[in-house]
Amino acid sequence: MRRIEKPIYRSNIRRKLGVTYYGTLRKLLWIKNRKIFARTVQKELLPYSLFSHQTILLRKLKDVDMWMQENKVVNLKIAAEKLDHVIIRPGEVFSYWRLIGKPTKRKGYLDGMILRNGMLQSGTGGGLCQLSNLIYWMTLHTPLTVVERHRHGYDVFPDSNRTQPFGSGATCYYPHGDLMIRNDTRDTFQLIVSVGKEYLEGEWRASSPPVYRYEIIEKNHEMKGEYWGGYSRHNEIYQQVFNMQGELVEEVLAVENSAIMMYSPFLEDK
Repeated sequence: MRRIEKPIYRSNIRRKLGVTYYGTLRKLLWIKNRKIFARTVQKELLPYSLFSHQTILLRKLKDVDMWMQENKVVNLKIAAEKLDHVIIRPGEVFSYWRLIGKPTKRKGYLDGMILRNGMLQSGTGGGLCQLSNLIYWMTLHTPLTVVERHRHGYDVFPDSNRTQPFGSGATCYYPHGDLMIRNDTRDTFQLIVSVGKEYLEGEWRASSPPVYRYEIIEKNHEMKGEYWGGYSRHNEIYQQVFNMQGELVEEVLAVENSAIMMYSPFLEDK
């Protein structure tokens, strides 16, 4: 039976020490393996579109001021320019943060919504998780290999207008909460991302036509009460692989999710 322990709230000093320690390790990893990380931008589009997706930019969220949403759009535009048209050659690794760099006010990033210890706060570069969420969801529909992905330990908002399964995104926190994607194929891939008027838009393209089609499904979803008084949510996300004749070739467990719910899972009796 899946259980979640009661969260431990660490002091700001301990949190900063942890960020410094793990951040240093991550930067050393980037330096040591710098030759394998994708960094080439190719303006010419690769010929084949594998999967595209878009997510709405401005959402009305409970207890979230719209200025955070508007600042998020600015942050997304800055970050998307760093990733747009990047190609991943065979054997290379896409690193979200290595390409974007640290989001700072000097680079034009504004305060946006961030989640810390289950609480909504404002912070420089807030809202960039929408971009990592989009890239992760698109990657699940390709033969690329996700080698690092994180998600929040908290489920903050109810499923109002949710179009994707719970836990199908990827959170990010600079520099060690990264999204890393490796190209284990013989083809070259290209990431296209942009901020439109209403949507954050993305696409994976490739040098060869697709051989398989991918679908993402959810299994074993449950919400439960924990012994310490809170509620938790759990599920499994599977990647189904179909050949071009529509036959199921393989079903792979992509990720298991567990999170503490920050809202009551039960409707009030009025």
